[in-house]
Amino acid sequence: MQNADNDNIEVAGEGAAPKKPLSPAAQRALKEAEERRLNETQATMPTEFGGRGGADPARFGDWEINGRAIDF
Repeated sequence: MQNADNDNIEVAGEGAAPKKPLSPAAQRALKEAEERRLNETQATMPTEFGGRGGADPARFGDWEINGRAIDF
């Protein structure tokens, strides 16, 4: 599988073993884990009060505001 995180292309071989059937407990655990992941991603971060505003300097390398070098 190719995605944004890597450039590897996974190809399932023809001689790949067939998947084993999962027990009901395993299926239930996978479903619960998927629900937890969805709830985790839906949680929003609280708004920051008194933040610096603008682009995140750690991501964009912008360590200057109005001509003054800043640090956190």
